[in-house]
Amino acid sequence: MNKKNKPWIFTANCTSVIGTVDVVTRFMAQSGNYIDEIHSFDDRESNRFFIRIEFQPNSASFNEAQFTAGFSPKAAEFDMQWQLTKPEHRPRVAILVSKYDHCLNDLLYRHRTGQLNIDIPVIISNHPDLEHLAQWHGIPYYHLPITKETKPQQEAEVMKLLKEYDTELLVLARYMQVLSAEMCNQLDGWAINIHHSLLPGFKGARPYHQAWEKGVKMVGATAHYVNNDLDEGPIIAQGIQSVGHAQYPEDLISKGQDIERVTLFNAVRHHIEKRVFINGSRTVVFSN
Repeated sequence: MNKKNKPWIFTANCTSVIGTVDVVTRFMAQSGNYIDEIHSFDDRESNRFFIRIEFQPNSASFNEAQFTAGFSPKAAEFDMQWQLTKPEHRPRVAILVSKYDHCLNDLLYRHRTGQLNIDIPVIISNHPDLEHLAQWHGIPYYHLPITKETKPQQEAEVMKLLKEYDTELLVLARYMQVLSAEMCNQLDGWAINIHHSLLPGFKGARPYHQAWEKGVKMVGATAHYVNNDLDEGPIIAQGIQSVGHAQYPEDLISKGQDIERVTLFNAVRHHIEKRVFINGSRTVVFSN
């Protein structure tokens, strides 16, 4: 089996019943597909079954339509929701950012070096500060200022650009604005946000300074899907690191930014590789 070929990805979920793994793996074998990687999970709380498979067709004449026609009747027996992703698929990912550049820089670098198999067709910001980064990478940059009075119009323009550039994922790479409930509803399930995770929780201005004044011993970051609950959407990835008494607010900020960029990268990678399933208010994440 040639491991250099990019795999097809099969994902599915349904009610937890006997035979779910068998119906998928048996069909893969009968249709001549070699499984490179397989993960499955039964959630006893939600009574849902989740599965992700990477596979290589043994036959050069593999046909997606034929696969669909053959598997659809079997999936229907389990009321299974499923998806097949082509090896050459590159998700179109838009980035929303304000003034902080660490997450944007990291995503652009990983995109440029092939660590993220994505296209970035557009970057949108409420400030002009990071336009030079977009220009250097040859990516269109839209500066859309926002005030309390112009928020509905600005968000409508953002959504218009996402549609115009045919994006399937939006990444909030430290976008320092609270999205409206209407926009959150439109982005539900296909927008990822990143923010600090400090315990106890510190909100508002200068959270790392507040944390330092309380003598925190841990700094971290959380990447999650956007929904109507501010910073409480289904969590995809988290990172954490210890800090000590000899570190000052600027040290906490530096450590926090490092964790934020790595955590966001992991969340985006897991999403585009179809490793994440939204399961109510939680997620199932099949790490590689």
